[in-house]
Amino acid sequence: MISEAPSENSRRSQKVLMGQRSHGVPTGRKLAAIDFGPEAYIQINEEEKRWYDYWLKGEHTGVMDEPPLRIFVMGENVWRFEHEWPLARTTFAPWYLHSNGRANSLFGDGTLSPELPAGEPSDRFSYDPERPVPSIGGNNSTQDWSQTAEEPIVPGPVDQRMIERRDDVLVYTSLPLEHDLEVTGPIEMVVYAASSALDTDFTAKLIDVFPDGYAMNISEGIIRARYRNDDREPELLERGEVTEYQIRMYPTSNVFKAGHRIRLDVSSSNFPRFSRNLNSGESTATGTTIVVAEQRVLHSTEYPSHIVLPVVPGSGP
Repeated sequence: MISEAPSENSRRSQKVLMGQRSHGVPTGRKLAAIDFGPEAYIQINEEEKRWYDYWLKGEHTGVMDEPPLRIFVMGENVWRFEHEWPLARTTFAPWYLHSNGRANSLFGDGTLSPELPAGEPSDRFSYDPERPVPSIGGNNSTQDWSQTAEEPIVPGPVDQRMIERRDDVLVYTSLPLEHDLEVTGPIEMVVYAASSALDTDFTAKLIDVFPDGYAMNISEGIIRARYRNDDREPELLERGEVTEYQIRMYPTSNVFKAGHRIRLDVSSSNFPRFSRNLNSGESTATGTTIVVAEQRVLHSTEYPSHIVLPVVPGSGP
């Protein structure tokens, strides 16, 4: 955060430009199958030039007269200036996982809502490292090489329904929204889970479901169980023990429009976006033993798994 900069001068000298793009120079207003509207495309090279002309040539380009953040708000498809991050007016709202024990796949009974769970059975799935959930779109630092690569790597808002047909993906979907809901800021998933393995991964993916069913991925994250408490001091799991995982997801700015639904996908792999966990507890660098992990995700009064959404007031119910 800008507030954590070591001096007032360094705080004033920081700028953030956060768009809907993947890594690379924008080539148009579309990304994957989504058209983000006429305001989406900007000349990023010109924006960079304004910055460097100010700092390297001493030219007054106006860049330092602007607020420190400029973000693209998906859904509304507009650019907006802001003064801090997270936005001071943000309300951090938990949305909880629910099911009757069968949230597996798009065709399961998983739901997502602001209401706390109570007396609900946990969801179960098997994670086989030899059959990982494939990465489709997402926050990839790649270009679209689909014209030349045998295995295209297409970043961005790609329809997730193909992988949501799998039983090793738990799918939780809200009712259609009655009002627009703006989600802008950092996102965290808190999941209570147990595993049969000594080490494993848990993944989370936030999705905007359009009225026609298109499942546009918004943000994603992953946690390796052995680093759940400390990313420098690994600690293996006790098999079958319920553990809290805090999955830091990529920040975003998106308006879930009225009639859309909010969806959360939970699994244990997102490959090759993230490396596979072989579940054996061996060294991540040299281990070769592959173990199938039996996973259990809980959502109950004692273990209320949820995602924390940064909701901007003035939107939503």
